[in-house]
Amino acid sequence: MPQNPVYLAIDLGATSGRVMAAALEEGSLSLQEVHRFPSSFAELPSGSHWDVLHIFNQILDGLTEASRRFGDRIAGIGVDTWGVDYALLDKRDRLLGNPYQYRDDRTDKVEDSLYQKVSRETIYQETGIQFMFFNTIFQLGAEMRDNPDRVRMAGSLLFLPDLISFWLSGVKVQERSIASTSQMWNPVSEAWSGPILDALELPMDLFMPLTEPGTVLGPLTEKIQSRTGLGEVPVICVAGHDTGSAVAGTPLTQDSPVFLSSGTWSIMGMETSAPIINDLSLKFGYSNEAGVEGTTRFLKNICGMWLIEQLRANWVKEGTEYSYENLLDMAREARPFLAVIDPDDPSFAKPGNMSEGIRDYCRNTGQAVPETKGELVRVAFESLACKYRIVFEKLEELAAKPFASLRIVGGGSQNTFLNQCTANALDKPVLAGPIEATSIGNVLMQLKATGVISSLADGRALVETSFPCRRFEQERSEDWETPIKRLNRILS
Repeated sequence: MPQNPVYLAIDLGATSGRVMAAALEEGSLSLQEVHRFPSSFAELPSGSHWDVLHIFNQILDGLTEASRRFGDRIAGIGVDTWGVDYALLDKRDRLLGNPYQYRDDRTDKVEDSLYQKVSRETIYQETGIQFMFFNTIFQLGAEMRDNPDRVRMAGSLLFLPDLISFWLSGVKVQERSIASTSQMWNPVSEAWSGPILDALELPMDLFMPLTEPGTVLGPLTEKIQSRTGLGEVPVICVAGHDTGSAVAGTPLTQDSPVFLSSGTWSIMGMETSAPIINDLSLKFGYSNEAGVEGTTRFLKNICGMWLIEQLRANWVKEGTEYSYENLLDMAREARPFLAVIDPDDPSFAKPGNMSEGIRDYCRNTGQAVPETKGELVRVAFESLACKYRIVFEKLEELAAKPFASLRIVGGGSQNTFLNQCTANALDKPVLAGPIEATSIGNVLMQLKATGVISSLADGRALVETSFPCRRFEQERSEDWETPIKRLNRILS
């Protein structure tokens, strides 16, 4: 083990990817960004695809820069990405086309045809996963409908973090946390679901026993060492799903076990010792995703900063680019509680003119229509806070106990306006940070794999001392009751 070791977290989000370096010195963890790049995708005649070759070359550029900065201090590398997307490799480990991007519309008509073979209730009982149009189960249903020969040619199916780790180390695995997002894995039997794989008519040899976070895969291949200037640095299997890593890097407590990972997606949930799969969790649309050290992340996906990202992208096309601080200032100055939208309405799920989408939704639900850009941004933020309140209360109902506060992590934890709205809507304190929870959780599993810490609890104690959080107290929470009730009526 090198003195003052540095661990590299390759953290790929749906908007951008980073290579982050974490240094452990004198009992404290620090992070710095080494390289950032867009998560490139391309619209092709066959659909929307991730440009994984470009992404991988950007990762190698980041590793090369890390080698230049830290040299022999680098003690490990771990990879996490967004969920559900996968790659197919042939029997000689060659990529069978760029992976589809999860918002591609190929899954539009898959659900109904799949339910004719296996019921919705059976799928949920088998997997405990929230139904979302882009889940791997539906992507593979589309694959078997449109490209069955490609699936039969495949020798391996790798989820995206497993693909990157394989290209770095030469070792193929399917990691537990990322596999659990597929809606094809049974968290009770801890095996791939036979009824689902049979219904999809998928070759069983594409699915392996799952690998646990904190497993050393092997050193970088000789080609990668030559390309980057790194030595035999171990590639370590971490929680490959970015939310799994984010929750691992969040200092949760028994009184306050509820987290909100805030980014393009807002993911709210709690860490449990076992899955919660029942009629109520199905009705409310909650997922049971695998965490680290045998834990379950009981959670719900909520459309998050996607709304703001799309508004901002639309305005760039019109010729005006606003910084996020500009948008927050515009929201603060706009009229409050003009209207409320359901961020998860299907009309907001895919790229398009978000300004008109929000206005149409407000018209169709008989509400005032936001006209200015500030009003649009404020409606989006306030609606997110209202949706957080509804999801939080459902968590309390399912857990049969109240929770004292909410911990927000990820890039969205820097959004002081939304954080304050959330504290007000919940009528509970909000603890914001760490911002880089995903990279931190990635690194914690590397620290465990290399024997620096012995448990997740040790790692979270390290996070608590290394990355102070900011606290937001609730203010004028009574003002939020009317929009929350309005949204509940819309949802009912």
